[in-house]
Amino acid sequence: MPPTTEIVPRYVAEPSQGPTPHGRFADRLRAEFLVAAQRLEGVDEPGVLSFFPDRSWHGYTYIPVTAATEAGLEVYGYVMYSVPADGAEPADFAAYADFTDETAERNPDWQLDLCDEVIGGWRGPGGSVASMTLVWGRAIVAGGAVATAELGDLTVDECALSAERFTLIAPDDLDGRLLEVRLYSATGDELARESLYAEE
Repeated sequence: MPPTTEIVPRYVAEPSQGPTPHGRFADRLRAEFLVAAQRLEGVDEPGVLSFFPDRSWHGYTYIPVTAATEAGLEVYGYVMYSVPADGAEPADFAAYADFTDETAERNPDWQLDLCDEVIGGWRGPGGSVASMTLVWGRAIVAGGAVATAELGDLTVDECALSAERFTLIAPDDLDGRLLEVRLYSATGDELARESLYAEE
């Protein structure tokens, strides 16, 4: 095979390694996330937390989280931690939280409910830079099996749905190309697509 003419980071994150958090581990994640959420001003305490599939990149595992508040807002973010190579307990926990009033309930035309946050950078040839972005979401349309991250005409990550939820880690805003998420059925039919950027 000849060398590629396009160097782009693809499938850089490890696939999800575990089931939906439960038990004491879920309690630890909940406690870490609530501490981050308490720093938000003017936001009620989040309700029941929804966990998304874990993805690992650059030495850390990320578990995204969303939760509704009584005021109709959505608190979203993630808990990250490191897993020692010797198999010891996870360590170095940290959490990020933010909120929005743009929810699926207020946007009945949505087919995908997405959240995203930049977690790093990638430098390519000729000074090009990509924002490595954690994207998590929920399929609102039925029949979805796999979500993919698309940079232009190139698929750069994918994740099988778990309880209609998925998590991606992919490069964004590379040489003017912006990230798009697509939803596919088990037979490969495209069911939905959504840009990370709101249309003007």
